[in-house]
Amino acid sequence: MVTLYKLPRLMDVNAKSTIFRDAEKLAVVSRCLEVEKPQVVEDLKLKGYAVLTACPEAEHVNMLGFKLAGVLARCKFREVAVLTVDGSMHCTQLHWMLEEVFKIMKFDISRRHFVEHEGAVIEIPADIVKKSRFLHKQLSIREKK
Repeated sequence: MVTLYKLPRLMDVNAKSTIFRDAEKLAVVSRCLEVEKPQVVEDLKLKGYAVLTACPEAEHVNMLGFKLAGVLARCKFREVAVLTVDGSMHCTQLHWMLEEVFKIMKFDISRRHFVEHEGAVIEIPADIVKKSRFLHKQLSIREKK
């Protein structure tokens, strides 16, 4: 049997794992990127991120969010990021999850959102993530009627 994945899954690690305990930055990355776009993941590591992977097709976003909240409550990161495949209807949930965890826990650390598109990493502002979740906010008053 060939093992495709080597990076730790968010769901498989201890909430204060030595993998990221002393890191200043944490990134939760779409699991498929490790195989499909490994350079994108390596670039994140070079920027100082401890990397954990997640796949909302395999793990429910509520479980991922609860686990992430536990990790963030126990570690002292100065930044948390999510990097997903652009256009994936499943991966989009990771961006919403990060926003929800921060809303509930009221963390006072930086958060960032990135998508991979054709090998490039594009940063997405948090307000765009919010708008993608609340679709009615995209409509003008006239269109809402």
